Amino acid sequence: RYFQKLKDLSINVLTIFDNEYPENLKEISDAPYVLYVRGKLTKGDSRAVAIVGTRMMTSYGREVTQNLGTELANFGVTIVSGLALGIDAEAQRAALKAGGRTIAVLASGLDIISPYTNKALALEFIKNNGAVISEYPLGYPPHPYDFPVRDRLISGMAKAVVVIEGRIKSGTFYTVKAAA
Repeated sequence: RYFQKLKDLSINVLTIFDNEYPENLKEISDAPYVLYVRGKLTKGDSRAVAIVGTRMMTSYGREVTQNLGTELANFGVTIVSGLALGIDAEAQRAALKAGGRTIAVLASGLDIISPYTNKALALEFIKNNGAVISEYPLGYPPHPYDFPVRDRLISGMAKAVVVIEGRIKSGTFYTVKAAA
């Protein structure tokens, strides 16, 4: 039944030994051995940039995020983020609007899109040649302690991490720390 559900949701399972496994992610010391992928990963994703930040963005933060997401997408750079409310989702929306690629990294199984309010956005990534990925199996719900773990994958997928409006004690901080 598990494998049928993976098939029904069009989820691929990659191991670190597969050619399709993201090259950038292979380089981190604690790369997951298994990666669940809904959508498409490409070799061009090796030039990805992560854009992360606060959930409570200012109007200035929104403008900067939209401009940066659009410009990077126009240069063929994949935008990676956590699908979180605020800066993360805004960067991914901007990339999509510009016709670019985006990858969301979840802290749950791919059958549980979190936050639920961004489920339509995640499905739009998949429909427009992007991807949603996770190291967690189907049915695994998001827990607060899984977000810092997820953040290492966001930074691990990217060549650079751009922070737009983030607090010191936040998920943004964990993403930057993971990239260091």
